[in-house]
Amino acid sequence: MTTSYDCTAAEQRAAGLEHAQRAIRENKCVVFPTDTVYGIAADAFSPVAVTLLLASKGRSRKMPPPVLIPRLNALDGLATDVPAEARRLAEAFWPGGLTLILHAQPSLDWDLGETRGTVALRIPADDVAQDLLTLTGPLAVSSANRTGHAAAQTAADAEAQLAESVEVYLEGGHRPVEGAEALPSTIIDATALPLRVVRQGAISLERLREVVPDLVDVDGNAPAEAVEPAAAEFVEPAEPVEPVEPAEPVEPGSESGAGSGAA
Repeated sequence: MTTSYDCTAAEQRAAGLEHAQRAIRENKCVVFPTDTVYGIAADAFSPVAVTLLLASKGRSRKMPPPVLIPRLNALDGLATDVPAEARRLAEAFWPGGLTLILHAQPSLDWDLGETRGTVALRIPADDVAQDLLTLTGPLAVSSANRTGHAAAQTAADAEAQLAESVEVYLEGGHRPVEGAEALPSTIIDATALPLRVVRQGAISLERLREVVPDLVDVDGNAPAEAVEPAAAEFVEPAEPVEPVEPAEPVEPGSESGAGSGAA
């Protein structure tokens, strides 16, 4: 049975988080606010739960969900061969609207879909999200909407689209703040150097390049000062990372090789 909780009220928030933790443990889906839009979440280490998440959205295994983590030290537990540049971006912009596509730890027993050995990771800058992640550990999360529809900016919006496919809805008010543009997280492919933006979103290219100056933009262009004069006419873009769904807003979500629909 679907239950909604008003997380702006302390007692309901506590009850909602407890129920959501139990639902995740039982391989069910929950919806909660992030700093970008609302996300639908499932246990990242349960293939059954991830399959339910994808089915709830009407999405195939070719569009695997990103994974939200509670703290920076979870990065090395889930990813391997993390470039120093990616680590600097994580330290600068997490928690926040940045998703990093990295090589997944090969020893992990999980199945997020057709990730090609990658995982998309993010720490959301939202108190409700962080409280839930602290209770559950890493969650596979995508924007709380049916594929092809607008990302939900309240739990009520999400429920109108996802209905009883979700066990728990945690309502935390409008995300982002009402009247603000609902921007997804910026997604960066950090599986090879130089790092490359594969979806522009909440964090601008200018801010990112303050931390990693040679970051390649979404069109495959390096910064002007990083291009040798003889190569200035053409900069070959990095190998594309699939699947990424630039048209749909993430995190919760939303929103791996992940990275599609990230909140």
